Amino acid sequence: MAKRTPPTHPAARRAIQALGGRLRAARLRRRMTQAIMAERVGVSVPTLSKLEEGDPSTSLATMIRVLTVLGLVGDIDKIGAEDKLGRELQDSELAPPRPSRRRAGASATRSSTTKGTDTP
Repeated sequence: MAKRTPPTHPAARRAIQALGGRLRAARLRRRMTQAIMAERVGVSVPTLSKLEEGDPSTSLATMIRVLTVLGLVGDIDKIGAEDKLGRELQDSELAPPRPSRRRAGASATRSSTTKGTDTP
């Protein structure tokens, strides 16, 4: 049975294709052929081609091995490191609670009730 890949949102597909292009450029700057890169990564040339073309079915493990061969594996740590939205959401939950507004009559009743219980 063939491997099924779920549909990819167009914006995500463009991002994957751009990443594939950057990996191809990095490989070419190192003057590596696809055959040499594929051998070092441990995949076939068609698999490496799919990765460089931005095929979303390429595994994350293959991506990490490619980054390792290129000497760029440290870049994986940058993904999600600057989570501005997540931090804002987290900070909004940490905001101090607003003081509750009590009715003046409720606090006066509570005060008189408390005073009455303190005296013998």
